[in-house]
Amino acid sequence: MSVHVIGVLALIAIFVIGTVRPVNIGALALIATVLIGGLVVGEDFDQALSGFPPDLFLLLVGVTYLFGLAAVNGTIEWVIDRAVGLLGDRPLLVPWVIFVFSAVPTLAGALGPAGVAMLAPLCLRLGDRYGIDRRMTALMVMHGSCFGNFSPFGGLTIILQQGAEKAGVEFNVAALFLGNAAYNLALAVVIFLLFGGRKLIRQAREGYVAVAAPPAGGPGAALATSTGVPERTPLRTDQVATLLVILAVAVSAIGFGLEIGLLALVGAALLHAVFSGRFTGGEKLIVWPVVLLICGVVTFVGALQRYGTIDVVGGGIAGLGVPLLAAFLICLVAAVSSAFASSAGLLGVLLPLSVPFLAQGDVGVTGMVVALAISATVVDASPFSSVGALTLASAPEEHRRSQFRVMFAWSMAMAVTAPIVSWLVFIVPASV
Repeated sequence: MSVHVIGVLALIAIFVIGTVRPVNIGALALIATVLIGGLVVGEDFDQALSGFPPDLFLLLVGVTYLFGLAAVNGTIEWVIDRAVGLLGDRPLLVPWVIFVFSAVPTLAGALGPAGVAMLAPLCLRLGDRYGIDRRMTALMVMHGSCFGNFSPFGGLTIILQQGAEKAGVEFNVAALFLGNAAYNLALAVVIFLLFGGRKLIRQAREGYVAVAAPPAGGPGAALATSTGVPERTPLRTDQVATLLVILAVAVSAIGFGLEIGLLALVGAALLHAVFSGRFTGGEKLIVWPVVLLICGVVTFVGALQRYGTIDVVGGGIAGLGVPLLAAFLICLVAAVSSAFASSAGLLGVLLPLSVPFLAQGDVGVTGMVVALAISATVVDASPFSSVGALTLASAPEEHRRSQFRVMFAWSMAMAVTAPIVSWLVFIVPASV
């Protein structure tokens, strides 16, 4: 039996066991990586684990450490109080405000994880204060980020442009941006309607007020206006410092492209050292189960990529000789693979595989690029992507397992539907 078949069967077994039994999927994935690497491929221990993602590990630990401290000393609740004061008694607007705010960093050219790292903890808490369904809030954060993925200034757009230039083909950048933006906006409407939006519309018509009070004893709990919106309490020195550190991390990462995980870790360590009395227990909010889950699965999928499993599947599809079918299957491979791996990396790999049938002229280049881009990135709601992992890590611990199931189910639905819809909308009309 080939290593490719063994790898795919092992991946399926990992998710089945991790779903029906309370075993961390990441732990199972690391075990499978070492066993297959050592017993099947003949790698030593270090080689087998060479796909471990240090950048993702640092990102999850640094960001959850920093926002754990911000939660412990009340800074996040203060920010949410400000947001509640601005939005007032209009819960209907909250999901769309979250969607728009989440889109801003990627529209400005940042990669998705940088914006989501800063916004997910705040947006999820804001949704809770207004009684918004957590599923809606989380998905609005992630698809808001996806909305701006292919901005003309974005890194993903540059990756596709470079890949197209090397392959000797050209595509319309504006069509790529607008197609992806429209697709994610349509998904936002679906999310809104599926996860409580109709209830919010009814409440708005009836004049219902859904602003929740802050947690008992938390910041702002002692003061409230006659409308039920909490008044803002003065900021302490440690809270001002926390806000400045978060702002500095966000600007450095989004504006200058610096490593956000390391910046967050440095900022959190400095805050904890200077104001240790205000951050007691903050380090316990680092989400180690999520870190193990994500890094374990990414390490295993990295091994499959190293063994050439994705290249073998993609190459076989590209050689089918039926351009329209090959285009659809390439999009399907992109969607399923990207749910467990880097979207940017897969786009760079799969676009060249499309060149043989694109050169025949039976499939439009721009339509193929748009469909491939959507298929590879719309699954970023997967808890195994950087964007999904950061959103999952921001959920309250008691809701994290159920949130994982929702995000995984949604991303699998996207992996199935995105290739079909994008193929029908962007590829078929240009090829008829």
